[in-house]
Amino acid sequence: MSKKKDLFVRKTFKEAVQATPEVRNNHCEGKLAIPSGERNKVELLDPRKCGGSLFIDQSLIDQGFYPNDSRWDYAIDYNGEVFFFEVHTANTSEVSTVLKKLAWLKDWLRQKAPEINTLKATSKTPFYWVQSNGYHILKNSAQERQVIQKGLKPISKLSFK
Repeated sequence: MSKKKDLFVRKTFKEAVQATPEVRNNHCEGKLAIPSGERNKVELLDPRKCGGSLFIDQSLIDQGFYPNDSRWDYAIDYNGEVFFFEVHTANTSEVSTVLKKLAWLKDWLRQKAPEINTLKATSKTPFYWVQSNGYHILKNSAQERQVIQKGLKPISKLSFK
């Protein structure tokens, strides 16, 4: 009787995207999946460590998936970890909208994109709300506490060192 080795080979971000039918063929090198007007919201200290990016929202729109859902914007691989970010106005009135998008993303990752989900960052929070024009959520408000409790980090720029 021969012993069978159970070898787990971790996929690259590109391979994980290719293994996800709803976004297959939408992996881009570097930050190229991010439209030029928002690319400045992501700073890469060492661009060689970037394993690519994915415009989740646009990829799904192009395929006709979830037309009425609140879809998440982007995923980016840096140093072998995938981070998810939403570029959105950071107003108190928009908290529920962004939290709805985050819930949608987590559900989508579990149900439709498990290969991408396995690459989710563990060295720090994997979910970011990148402010499109400053932080305007009332300090110590119920909405600010909700954002923190859901593990979402509002920032002005996503920087990788």
